[in-house]
Amino acid sequence: MPVFAVTTAKGVNWDHTLDNREQPFWDEHAAFADQLVARGFVILGGPIASGDDEDIALLAVEAADESVVRSVFDADPWTVHQVFRVKSVWPWTLWLDGRSG
Repeated sequence: MPVFAVTTAKGVNWDHTLDNREQPFWDEHAAFADQLVARGFVILGGPIASGDDEDIALLAVEAADESVVRSVFDADPWTVHQVFRVKSVWPWTLWLDGRSG
């Protein structure tokens, strides 16, 4: 299955006075993300320090194509409530993978 690198960025409803886990709809977003991991869609991911203050996270996901990636994230409560947005989706060929033992 193809892998994609996905970056997320702060949306219009991001509260810049709060940390990530204090944002509106955090519990719903976290439960949704946990479900994506359980389904095998998200391989790994987490917050990123990119030099762009608007960036939030970098994720590796497995999906048939970019439209599927975007469709899945469209259902995230943070996307629905515009707390964050998908910033970029790049095809990613993994040549090195320490998880595969």
